[in-house]
Amino acid sequence: MKIVRAVFVSTLTAAVLLGGCRRNAANSEHGNQPAAAPVANATPPAIDPATAGNISGVVHFTGKAPERIKIDMSADPACAMAATEPGGENLTEQYVVNNGRLANVFVYVKSGIQPWSAPAGAPPVVLDQKGCRYVPHVIGVQQGGKVEYRNSDPATHNVHTLPQEPANHSVDVSEMPGGQPQTETFRSPELMIPVRCNNHPWMQAFINVAPNGFFAVTGPDGSFTLHGLPPGTYTVAAVHEKLGEQDIQVTVPAKSTAKADFTYSAK
Repeated sequence: MKIVRAVFVSTLTAAVLLGGCRRNAANSEHGNQPAAAPVANATPPAIDPATAGNISGVVHFTGKAPERIKIDMSADPACAMAATEPGGENLTEQYVVNNGRLANVFVYVKSGIQPWSAPAGAPPVVLDQKGCRYVPHVIGVQQGGKVEYRNSDPATHNVHTLPQEPANHSVDVSEMPGGQPQTETFRSPELMIPVRCNNHPWMQAFINVAPNGFFAVTGPDGSFTLHGLPPGTYTVAAVHEKLGEQDIQVTVPAKSTAKADFTYSAK
């Protein structure tokens, strides 16, 4: 695929972004795979809503967080006018820490319940290109589900996914401003699949394919909730694009919310 224009960034920014384009610690250490599981069923397990509970928690960050670096978008006038963050700055998103809480962490039930595929006709998860960024930076989709790539910008973008699981096919497509969205189906569980824009190398996102319907991505306050689990004991995993994976055991009582907090620290 041709690159529409050459894009230059500062030496410091380029070093950070190039590091982000490599297969990161979370991916290499854990093989990009959730826990080994039986073949997914077509239908979800029977869950009695009268006894179902929840898992809720916060992902904390201790120590000094790596500094977010300003991205130079001046090579593309359409992108240079984009101000997607407070103060009009565009900053890297590898580490987003607010008051000791970590955003953009994918949390899911790794084991304790049978895997199943997303139901037919389930709406796709949207990954937009807005302000010359991928929004959101991290998303989750259930295996068998779809991701819809949109371009809400006045600039031409490229969507290039880099899965390792053969069942999750790589795409490398251009999207014109206001063009028809592209939709892709993810058939196998896989963690932190990189998404890149070949036209704008600072644009990065990650897709996580969950083996079941219990997953979430932490917001700016680092919080998450997994709703509607049957009573039981589960392994819950938190995965960050740079800091890797943490697993904990959580027991969900009937009609109650179990607490599950994680803590990362600067490496």
